[in-house]
Amino acid sequence: MTDRKGELATNLAKVEERITAACVAVGRKREEVTLIVVTKTYPASDVRTLSELGVRHVAENRDQDAAPKAADCADLPLTWHFVGQLQTNKVRSVVGYADLVQSVDRSKLVTALSKEAVRAEREVGCLIQVALDAGENERGERGGVAPGGIEELADLVAEAPGLRLDGLMTVAPLTGEYAGRQQAAFERLMVLSTDLRRAHPAATMVSAGMSADLEQAVAAGATHVRVGTAVLGVRPRLG
Repeated sequence: MTDRKGELATNLAKVEERITAACVAVGRKREEVTLIVVTKTYPASDVRTLSELGVRHVAENRDQDAAPKAADCADLPLTWHFVGQLQTNKVRSVVGYADLVQSVDRSKLVTALSKEAVRAEREVGCLIQVALDAGENERGERGGVAPGGIEELADLVAEAPGLRLDGLMTVAPLTGEYAGRQQAAFERLMVLSTDLRRAHPAATMVSAGMSADLEQAVAAGATHVRVGTAVLGVRPRLG
């Protein structure tokens, strides 16, 4: 086993222990929570090693890095998630490899994703990114639609050819009433998920929590956690 593979295996085991302990603490089964490893800024060789170690879900947030990496790893049994703010001029590329886009936050993006999914003859899963730091009808500091905009956007996704409405995603906000209150933020997302599922019962996915706050996300009821640093190490600075 190479040094890097050993390092990743050790880190993965620690994250698994954290998720398991968080599930036990609130009476959930470990299989209720899916680990997504955020591989942004790390090379395709790390993705390949993670796959050998049993990881099945990986996430990226910059198309210029993700597209060649996904192509290099096309032979692996992976589900690719796109989690970054997505400009419409990158949609064609992203639809080429992403199985799910977790950052859907405006109608123009839904239209572009639908067009490219149909062109590529693919079905792309979509999560509505919820901004809990936004005013009722504004966008958040790091993207996302305010809670008041979820219903309209979800209906658009559900009706769009080539797209599948899978649920909601959020990033713990740095400002506003939920700043520093990650579990309260994630509990709010769960309430919004319950509301969404009344109209769209299949939209059961709730993506929340990262390296620093995955326990709070699991406690709140998240179905997916997005972990990067705790598995791959501190990221190199982007140039």
